[in-house]
Formats: sequence, structure tokens, C-alpha cells
Amino acid sequence: MVKNLLLLFSILLLVSSCKNNKNTKEKYTYIGGEIVNPKGDYVIFYKGEQFLDSVKLDANNHFIFKAKDLKPGLYSFMHKEFQVIYIKPLDSLMLRVNTIDFDESLSYTGTGAYRNNFLMDMFLYNEAEIDLMPKLYKLSPIEFEKALDSLKNIRTGVYNEFKEKHNPSDAFKEVAEASINYDYYSKKEIYITANQRKKGSDLYFEIPDSFYSYRNHIDFGSETLRSYFPYYRFLFRYFDNIAFEKIDNTDPYSKNSFDHTFRKIKLIESTVTNDSLKNSMVKNIAGRYLLNCNEKENQEKMLALFLATNTNKQHQNELNEVAKASMKLTPGHKISNHLLITTENTLKDLQSIITKPTVFYFWSPKSVNHYRSIHYKASELNSKYPEYDFIGINTDSNFANWSAIIKKKGYNKAKEYQFNNLSKAEKELVIYSVNKAIIVDKNGVIINGSANLFNPNIEGILLGYLNQ
Repeated sequence: MVKNLLLLFSILLLVSSCKNNKNTKEKYTYIGGEIVNPKGDYVIFYKGEQFLDSVKLDANNHFIFKAKDLKPGLYSFMHKEFQVIYIKPLDSLMLRVNTIDFDESLSYTGTGAYRNNFLMDMFLYNEAEIDLMPKLYKLSPIEFEKALDSLKNIRTGVYNEFKEKHNPSDAFKEVAEASINYDYYSKKEIYITANQRKKGSDLYFEIPDSFYSYRNHIDFGSETLRSYFPYYRFLFRYFDNIAFEKIDNTDPYSKNSFDHTFRKIKLIESTVTNDSLKNSMVKNIAGRYLLNCNEKENQEKMLALFLATNTNKQHQNELNEVAKASMKLTPGHKISNHLLITTENTLKDLQSIITKPTVFYFWSPKSVNHYRSIHYKASELNSKYPEYDFIGINTDSNFANWSAIIKKKGYNKAKEYQFNNLSKAEKELVIYSVNKAIIVDKNGVIINGSANLFNPNIEGILLGYLNQ
């Protein structure tokens, strides 16, 4: 299989070489490979947020992406899961991945493979380190730094050997060093957060100023790194902590609150120097808030802040749509009507099945653990609060598969439905999370449009309405 792919690449490169002899301005880059156990028909390529192409798998689950005059830098591909690659013009990179064990099985051959195998190694080092961190976060700041430095030194040693062997470009060295440093910085930010939660207990530590010295080395405007996850992830954690440090710690404080979100966006606006990075971060933060907020007034204020801060017209259009739908899910609005498919394969209006206070929750057969746990939680809550109906709505379009699960698991057929028009329902009901739930009164008027059955406060929300 690998030999066949290599032969195919050789032929493609030979053809490309012949063409380039005729026209030296044509410079093609090739990315191809094999998806084992594919979960779809396409591999999708991006440059940052920009869609480049979707490439169909052939009968043998192979694909070839050909691009002309590609600029060097970070790109990404997605086949249900997502991974970053570093590409230079004229690369002929081949990858092989098994979706059953996506990250661990991903490997590269061909021109440019050494760079991408290194980045995958750093990714897997970080994954392994994450398993160690819960114990390390309990240490004192000095002990934690010592342990973290030991982990970082292992990766630094691998990187030094890589540099000696391959003599990479300065542009790639920026990415390679970021793959180490920003993972290291992230873990220190998490330590700060974890320690802050212990304030007032014997487990809390005073953190010395020297612990924060890494913050002097942060690049707040890297064009190269702006879509690189270790860098992007670190910045969110950093601004979370900085926003928290700016408030009076004696007051109750939530990182999901309007005040925290507002403060974080203002800090990003004044600190991040790359406009594309700034826009992306602000969209992410404001969008997450709008999806989870249950107060129209705060949604309106957050949208106004977002529009005043983000200069990307596409982002503005997207969040205007999200805000418009989300505001219709705030308390006092009637839930929008949608056609539902019953387990008998007949149609019913969503509003017609509401006869008493109702909790709508959503699930998909694609996530077995989730649909089992969400049904268990709904059943548990229903036994405590029989005043409510708990209705599960399937968010897939495969009727046979859905109805088979209902029958096999013995779920109550009268309380299970499937959307007839899934895309319309997802947009109007703002279903962007598997844990989303919507609570309405007996007339279909929304009590809470962004509930979560696994939220520790869910029983308080249910009781609060009953006690009105």
C-alpha cells in the first residue's frame, strides 16, 4: 500500500517536473495519503480559518491535494478530526492515519515529512504530559517549576537533535519552539488557576514573582502562530487569569459571567497586536458567551462590544445571526415551532407535544457514551421532578439507526423524537453543544434556553420555576 502511494507520488512529481521545465512559474505542492477506516468521503484543507479545498477519497481511501504557489507556513487538514501541518512550496507530503486512533497513528513520509513528524512528536509529548499534571498541580510553585522544567528539558533535547540533523529554516524554528514553549507556558497558567481556586485553604500557595517571568516572553501578535493551537490555547488561558487578577477577589466571580467576558475582550483589544488573531479570539469568546447566556440585555451588550472590537465582516455577520437566534431563546419568548418525526415515522409539531413544563434535551447515536449518560440523567431528574416532561430529540437524520437504538435501549417511545429539518432546527434553537437543553413552561414559553442537564445547578433551575 505504501509502495503504491510512493509510486503515485513519484509519477505526479515527474509530471510536475516536466511541466515546470516548460513553465518555471508553475510551482505545485502535493499533500496526499491514505485514511484508514474513514469516517467520511472527504479530507478538507485550511489555511487558518480560510477554506482551501475538500478532496474526495478514492475507492482505496487515498487522496491527493495539489496546490499552486503555496506560501510556507502552518496549514491544517480535517477528516472528522483536525491536525496541523507545516508546508513549504514544492513539498510532496504523504500522510497515513487510522481514524480509530487518529493522533497516535498519524505519520508522514515524503518531502517535508521530517518537520511534520517533529510537530506530531511534540503534540504527543504534550498529550502524555497532560496525564501527569493533576498530581503536579498540587505541588508548591518551586516544586512545580522543577518538575515542569524536567519535562520541558526532554522536549528541548529532542528539538536540539532535530536542529543538528535537519538545520531547519528560521520560520520553522519559530513554530517548533512555540510547540514547546507555549505548552510549557499554558501549564503554568493552569497552575495559577488551580492554585487560585484553593485560596482560603491550607492547600493554597503564595506564588513568587519569579514564577511569572515567562510572561515577559509572550508574543502577542505572531502572524506565523496565530492559528497554531498551542499558542492560541495559551493566550486564552493567559487572558482568563489576567482578567481575574484585575477584579476584587473578595466578590463572587465566575469566568462565564458577563463581567469576566467583557474584561477579557477589552484586555485582548488593548494587548493583541495582530488583527486577524485579535478578531479570531474575540469572535470565539463573544460567540461562546452568546451561546450560553440566558439574559437578553447582556446578549445585546456583548454583541455591541463584539461589533465594536472585531473588524472582520464575515465574523460580524456570523455572530449577528447567532445573537439573533440566541436572543429568541431568552426567558419570555415562545419556543420556535419545528416538525418532529415520531418513532412511528409520523410528523408532529414541537409546540403540540408540550402539555406541561418540559425539558428538551438533544443527543446523537454518534456519541454512545453521551446518549447513554444524557438519558440516564434525564430519567434521574424526571423521577425527582415528575412535574416536568423530559423529551429527547435526536440530532441525526438516520431514522432506522435512531429507532433501533430507542428499541434496543428501551427508551420511552412517546418521549423520543427526531427533527424533520435538522439544519433549520439547529440554527433556530442554537444547538451547538451536545449538552444543550431548553426548558419551557406548559405554554411553550422559555424558562431557560441554554440549560445543561449536567450542570450542578440544574435542580435549582427546575425547582426555582416550580416554586414561583
